[in-house]
Amino acid sequence: MQRRHLVAATLAAASLALPLASLAQADYPNKPVKIIVPFPAGGTSDVMGRLMADELGKAFKQPFVVENIGGAGGAIGAERAAKATPDGYTLVLTGVGSNAVNHGLNPKLGYDSNKDYHHLTQIHAGPNVLVVNPSTPFKTFKELVAHVKANPGKMNYGYTPAASGHMAMEQLKQTAGLFIVGIPYRGGGPLMTDLLGGTVPMIFINQDAALPHVKAGKLRALAVTSAERNPLYPDVPTIAESGYPGFEAISWSGLSAPRGVPAPILEKLEAAAVQVMQSPHVRQKLESQGFVVPPQGSAHYTKFVASEIERWTRVIKTAGIKQD
Repeated sequence: MQRRHLVAATLAAASLALPLASLAQADYPNKPVKIIVPFPAGGTSDVMGRLMADELGKAFKQPFVVENIGGAGGAIGAERAAKATPDGYTLVLTGVGSNAVNHGLNPKLGYDSNKDYHHLTQIHAGPNVLVVNPSTPFKTFKELVAHVKANPGKMNYGYTPAASGHMAMEQLKQTAGLFIVGIPYRGGGPLMTDLLGGTVPMIFINQDAALPHVKAGKLRALAVTSAERNPLYPDVPTIAESGYPGFEAISWSGLSAPRGVPAPILEKLEAAAVQVMQSPHVRQKLESQGFVVPPQGSAHYTKFVASEIERWTRVIKTAGIKQD
């Protein structure tokens, strides 16, 4: 008799739990949602994360709060997001460094960007710009390349290890057959200071970070890494059109969730994120800063992330880059 009562009670509890779980999903979100940005505040990733947090908060009428967790080229925050409870209340700003470059640098990462996330939608894409200090004699990209080829190993450049600018230079070195000496920096701030001061003659940098210095005449832009010219740099040629067809190396970000979030919540999040990205004021805000709004949705972004992992793993392996 006791056993029958125990079984009946268990079944009753289970029957109650299912509707409650369904109700929680239907009611999602009913509390604040965290978006992990795996880099410090102030950079492009942080800007994109806060943009999505603001817009999704309006859409769902619940706070979406950014948590910056920097370190290890984005790996610390990315791993924490991948291992978060998959209930829809922790999301992550994924991007080229943390979710593509890192896979080529460290085969023992604590997360797999192809398997441990459900990618919701891509947010932005933008080129790097090859900029030089105005004290250098180079007025065009072709002049710079010709000089480097005539003086192998005598030119140097600054870079932040594993950043998109670092990868763009490695790809250029391989594509054009250049021997340039790299000087690593711990962060973009000190790197920019030394570039403006003439300590290093050139770097690749995100187009939004370069723009104010180019406009002020403190830097000279020689080439962009996108397939097509950037609207904010209309007179700056692409590397592809400068003698290296097919060259492309972009910075990008998107919104993802830990694998295992219930499908109804994922559907809500994807629909809302796509709607945000398709809104005229968001597109205008991004395009005014020289960013491209890419195709939207989970299918596109999932395929794109996989292709970027393959691309940068190949570049890193060819260059023989090792993580410090």
